[in-house]
Amino acid sequence: MWSKKRSLLLSKWVTLLFTLLLAVALVAAPYIAQKFIQASANAHQWQFPLFLLSAYSGGAVAATILVLLYCLLYNIGVGQVFIQKNVSYLRGISWLCILGGVIALASAFYYLPWGIVAAAAAFIGLIVRVVKNVIAAAIALKEENDYTI
Repeated sequence: MWSKKRSLLLSKWVTLLFTLLLAVALVAAPYIAQKFIQASANAHQWQFPLFLLSAYSGGAVAATILVLLYCLLYNIGVGQVFIQKNVSYLRGISWLCILGGVIALASAFYYLPWGIVAAAAAFIGLIVRVVKNVIAAAIALKEENDYTI
């Protein structure tokens, strides 16, 4: 039977899996970028350092997002859902998604398909921002309810 505990455990494991995959991708970034340039009709050899710059700067943002996400999942796992720290984690994730979008948008100047990544990252940042606002409102309601006699 599927439960909240198993769902949370799955989320933590998938977050760790993505962290591992990100680490492998960053180590292999030069090889991946070179193979991509060779296979693509629109990418050129002069773009190789730019692809690496995009990969490593975006990778740093992604790694930070994964750390904050794991911290958020940990808090939820120990029953601390409606706390200010989780709002901070969500705020950080939101701004980092937007930063990732800015990095991808800048990368679109040398390789146009990065624009799709930029739009997706900005949209995810917006969604996380809305969730952050919902959690912040829930905390305010909870605190008001706790003080009601």
